[in-house]
Amino acid sequence: MLFRDFGLCESVLRAVTDEGYETPTPVQAEAIPHILAGRDVLASAQTGTGKTAAFALPILHRLSLEQPTPQRRPTPIRCLLLAPTRELALQIQDSLRCYGRHLRLRSAVVMGGVGQEPQVRALQRGVEILVATPGRLMDLIQQGFVKLDAVETLVVDEADRMLDMGFLPDLRRIIQKLPVVRQTVMFSATFPPPIAELANSVLRDPVRVRIAPTKSNTPNIEQAVCFVPQEHKTTLLASLLQSEAIGRVIVFTRTKRGADRVAEQLNRAGIRADAIHGNKSQGARRRILESFKSKRPPILVATDLAARGIDVDDVSHVFNFDLPDEPETYVHRIGRSGRAGAAGKAMAFCGGDERHRLMAIERLLRCKLFEYRDEAIEALPRAAKQAQPPRRAPQQQPPRRATGRSAPPVAVQQRPKRSARRALSL
Repeated sequence: MLFRDFGLCESVLRAVTDEGYETPTPVQAEAIPHILAGRDVLASAQTGTGKTAAFALPILHRLSLEQPTPQRRPTPIRCLLLAPTRELALQIQDSLRCYGRHLRLRSAVVMGGVGQEPQVRALQRGVEILVATPGRLMDLIQQGFVKLDAVETLVVDEADRMLDMGFLPDLRRIIQKLPVVRQTVMFSATFPPPIAELANSVLRDPVRVRIAPTKSNTPNIEQAVCFVPQEHKTTLLASLLQSEAIGRVIVFTRTKRGADRVAEQLNRAGIRADAIHGNKSQGARRRILESFKSKRPPILVATDLAARGIDVDDVSHVFNFDLPDEPETYVHRIGRSGRAGAAGKAMAFCGGDERHRLMAIERLLRCKLFEYRDEAIEALPRAAKQAQPPRRAPQQQPPRRATGRSAPPVAVQQRPKRSARRALSL
């Protein structure tokens, strides 16, 4: 199947051809016909499978069939696309501009971390397509800058990450403000019970599309695991970064605080590193990403949520400093390397309390990860002791200030030993 077989309008098809795309990915081949037909779609697919184009192309086609005339501006919002992170929202916006370059449709993105005034001005000019993160969108709705009563299509991208970030209450409130009759498209890598319940309540007779991650998704990535205690992980990471020939490196941690701590410790060891996560401002995140894409990139220490939307092809190494809770997330992480046919390396650090996570990953991959052993690992206990700062000598307590009345010293009477007590009783 080719893109021209979908029946896309000439303007959209020309933009796809300009990008050099001819054959759709599996998720595009399955989802695009149903979205074109106006059906609700519930899709399971990872980032990097082409899912942005899977919903962007048919939406642009359908909206182009009834483009507004200049006299009808400002136009109402006809399509709402929700994303969990700023980076992913910007990536979706870039894709819409790319595929809709030959159309007269207007789009805008609203997200936190930046001032809202430019976003408000764009909304006041009128947009047909709005890309938003839930938090900022709710703020603008409460201020009266956004009306959603004309939305025809709702797209929820990476719904499981919405749950992880605590956006589910905002997501429910936003859906309540949409027309009852609409098309809804939902993408999620996993479907925990709250997301499954949400999908059942908002989708009408959905078509289910499942693109499961398998081992064949990572044929060019050399994978290994290091069994290392949690307290020695940073020492091992610094040693490997200094010993191996590396290019662009992403280190994944489970928490924001962990990302900051690892980046700080790497910088102390003389290795340039930047942490990126949701607590960083949008300006700081943009500067970090620009630096990471430069010719001399620092080590990027990221959480899974912040890494959404990072699109860099030449990542040579991925380190799983903390193993993820969901095995599918591991596949997504290591997929940052080995792109465009290039070779990549993925190293997982497994602490004593992470064995169950490793077992889940190996069950998903249907193979055992190669155990990496090196002199750096054998020397870890000694290196960790040398890296510890020397303990400070206990400080002597200063003499207590005289108060005019000196209390006599209190004698502490020691309890006699058992044999002595027996002698006294006799």
